[in-house]
Amino acid sequence: MFIEARKIISLLIAGIMLLATIMVAGCGNTEEIKEPGNENTQELSGKLTIAGSTSVQPFSEVLAEEFMLINPQADISVQGGGSSQGVKAAISGVADIGAASRELKEEEMTENPDLLVARIAMDGVAVVVHPSNSVQDISQEEVKNIYAGNIKNWKELGGVDAAITVVSREDGSGTRDAFVSVVMDEEDIVASAIIQNSNGAVKTAVVGDPNAIGYVSLAVVDSDIKALNIEGAAPSVENIKAGTYKISRSFNYITKGEPTGLTQAFIEFVLSEEGQGIIVEEGAISVK
Repeated sequence: MFIEARKIISLLIAGIMLLATIMVAGCGNTEEIKEPGNENTQELSGKLTIAGSTSVQPFSEVLAEEFMLINPQADISVQGGGSSQGVKAAISGVADIGAASRELKEEEMTENPDLLVARIAMDGVAVVVHPSNSVQDISQEEVKNIYAGNIKNWKELGGVDAAITVVSREDGSGTRDAFVSVVMDEEDIVASAIIQNSNGAVKTAVVGDPNAIGYVSLAVVDSDIKALNIEGAAPSVENIKAGTYKISRSFNYITKGEPTGLTQAFIEFVLSEEGQGIIVEEGAISVK
């Protein structure tokens, strides 16, 4: 009886030890179960510089602010300087993204074949006057003749007897390039034109002179200035998309080679549904 009891106890001990071994082995192979949505995600971080067109600048600033709210470790700096400076900044590497409110010129593409362009929005160029100006509609040819110096008085256009103050943008401005390419047909802008270095400065000049005429991004037009119809077409999103208002241009981001990392992520955000929604809210035209 004593021998049998010892056998039973030995078997029980062996069974307990085997069970413990199986449990330890099982614990070692068990994967951690994660609740859906608790997975760790790598937050975007680093510095990004955007430089160039003063027309694109306010859009970039708003987009950058929203992007940094989503990615607090990202630091995006937005600077102006003009479209040509934006292209140069992308070429030299001074900026990660060059902003231009015009297409790349043939020589820029030829000399820098690694430049890549992402169109982020469309914009109209509005021809604007003081709200008190009685002129409502003008032809594209008349705009050209004003800026070429051939039409000098508002009475020639059915307005008051007063000399026209011509306000233009500086060389290198994407707004000026778009205006010249669409309107001027290679003719020079009159030398007496008052030159301003931003849309805001053109707007201020027109607001301060009842006889002034200027051209600005559609996005900055408000009740302080009056946008003229061109051959019956108002400068509106609908007319630009339909092609009835012809003075328009692209807003572009330019990179040297394929964008990667933070640069790629930001451009993808700008082209996303959310980014394009911000562009529309700020007054430009979506490319989606």
